[in-house]
Amino acid sequence: MDNEQLKSNLTSSKHWLRLVFMLLFAAVLQLASLVMWILVAAQFLFSLITGEDNQHLRRFGHSLSTYIYDVLKFLCYSSEEKPFPFADWPTGKRDAPSNPEATPSVQESPKRLASAPDQATE
Repeated sequence: MDNEQLKSNLTSSKHWLRLVFMLLFAAVLQLASLVMWILVAAQFLFSLITGEDNQHLRRFGHSLSTYIYDVLKFLCYSSEEKPFPFADWPTGKRDAPSNPEATPSVQESPKRLASAPDQATE
């Protein structure tokens, strides 16, 4: 790398603007992580009291974890797309099972889950 290219990189507003967005999303990531821990505790308490998980909390947790993933992809330069609020809030449908009943529950034994056929090889 020559000095001219280095000077060009250092004075490029594109890099400095990305830094501003990265700092903003790093702060948002901390807040989203806090919300996720609150959600985890609420889901555990709900499950403890009622005996089953809350479907609304499950869906929100899935979309929040997808959002956290999108933020991390932006921060690590794996994506140039800025997450919410510059894009739509993730629905989580890209990773969610099409049948919510097919999602393994907490009560299922690890042996049963391990014996399930691998869908990726089918």
